[in-house]
Amino acid sequence: MSLPDLTLLRPLWLLALPALGLLGWWLYQRQAGLGDWQKATDPALLRAMAALGRVDDSASRAPLLTLLAAVALIIFSLAGPAVERRDTLSFRNLDGVIFVIDASPSVTESPRWPQMLTMGRFGLAALGTRPGGLIVFAGDAYVASDMTLDHVQLGQTLSLIDASTVPDAGSRPERALALALEVLEQAEILGGDVVLMSDGAGLDASSLQSAAAIADRGARLSLVALENPSPAFGTHAAAGLGQVFALDQTDGLASWLRDGGRAALQEQDYLLLFWVDLGRYVLLLALLPLLTLFRGSSA
Repeated sequence: MSLPDLTLLRPLWLLALPALGLLGWWLYQRQAGLGDWQKATDPALLRAMAALGRVDDSASRAPLLTLLAAVALIIFSLAGPAVERRDTLSFRNLDGVIFVIDASPSVTESPRWPQMLTMGRFGLAALGTRPGGLIVFAGDAYVASDMTLDHVQLGQTLSLIDASTVPDAGSRPERALALALEVLEQAEILGGDVVLMSDGAGLDASSLQSAAAIADRGARLSLVALENPSPAFGTHAAAGLGQVFALDQTDGLASWLRDGGRAALQEQDYLLLFWVDLGRYVLLLALLPLLTLFRGSSA
């Protein structure tokens, strides 16, 4: 049976070994007999203790070597010796959320735009294990971020959206919803949520058809209104089997995405690479030479 390949997760700790070697060599050369006890102890007292057999004047360097070996093992454990594990099953959540953001100037230049960004951050914080994606639109629609579990990066991308993000003038939510449906299909999302954050401009029969298509796909379309929601918001939410949220309903959106998530897990076609850190076991090994320093002397 062959030994597994060993990898160091934190190899920079090994730089301490040369320093330990130099320190050990200096102590090894300096240690002799009683060492500094001869300088710190009254000579008469030292002779008296030697006469009673209480002084060991041997030049044994075994304790020093034992201590250096233990410290070397500790340094090696901090370097993170690890072995691969490729037999670990991995799964992905097939229930994702796509945020569709209206980046037209009528939205991004509104005094309520910071509130809408806050609403989006609350939604991202509620995703849990659900992957998220980001689509921006104005006169056309673009994928700003594919489906990902890196919600921090997704939030940073959300914060960068402004009036110059989408160069196309206008407001075409139907294109954004059609693109969201395409992303759901490409990511093989079984259920999912689509959250449209808009001022309502461009909501018409075409976008209503896209809302119904999202519901037929097994997902839900919810809408976040920049201002007071118009009747078109309710119509689209009904067609998409979702809800309408105002900007002061951050907790409501978070609960909708968190509690309404339908976790569907699928085993990945590829195996993830895991590393098993063996450093803790090396630390236990370092205790063995240290125990020898506590041996009691025979009477």
